[in-house]
Amino acid sequence: MPSAPPTVHIQLSINGQAYEAEVPPYRTLVDLVRYDCGLTGTKEACGVGVCGACTVIMNGAMVASCITLAAQADGAAIETIEGVAADGRLHPIQQAFLRYGGFQCGACTPGQIMAAKALLDENPHPSEPQVREWMMGNLCRCTGYYQIVEAITKAMVDE
Repeated sequence: MPSAPPTVHIQLSINGQAYEAEVPPYRTLVDLVRYDCGLTGTKEACGVGVCGACTVIMNGAMVASCITLAAQADGAAIETIEGVAADGRLHPIQQAFLRYGGFQCGACTPGQIMAAKALLDENPHPSEPQVREWMMGNLCRCTGYYQIVEAITKAMVDE
C-alpha cells in the first residue's frame, strides 16, 4: 500500500487572518490562496511567473504566487486583492483603476492592482517611467497599458 505523500506544516497570515495548513511540498502559494483559503481574486494565467496575474504581496514585496511554494510563505504576511479595500472603502489604487479605466476583462486586474499597490507602498509618487518599469512584469491584452499607467500615476494625487 503506497504511503501518503509528505506534507509541510505552515502558518501564515493572509489579509490579517491567521491560517495553518498541511501542504504537500510542491503546493504553490496561488493554489493555497485560491483553493485552500477560498480567496479566488488571485488569478493564475501563465503558471511560470511571467504574466503577473497571480501577484500578491508577501512581507511587503510583490511575488508571483504561481511559482512561490506555499512552504516558502511559512511565517509570512500575505496580502491578496481581497485585503486591499478596508472598512468597505476601496483603496485609492482601486478607485483610480475604476476612474481611469485601468481594466477591461478583469483577468489581470487583481495582479495589476497588487503590483501597483506594492509600488505605491514603496514610492507614493512615482514618475510615469518608474511606473512603466515597475509594471513591466504584468501583462494585459485589453487596455493597451495607457489607462493602467494613468491610473497608477494619478492614484495618490486623486486621493
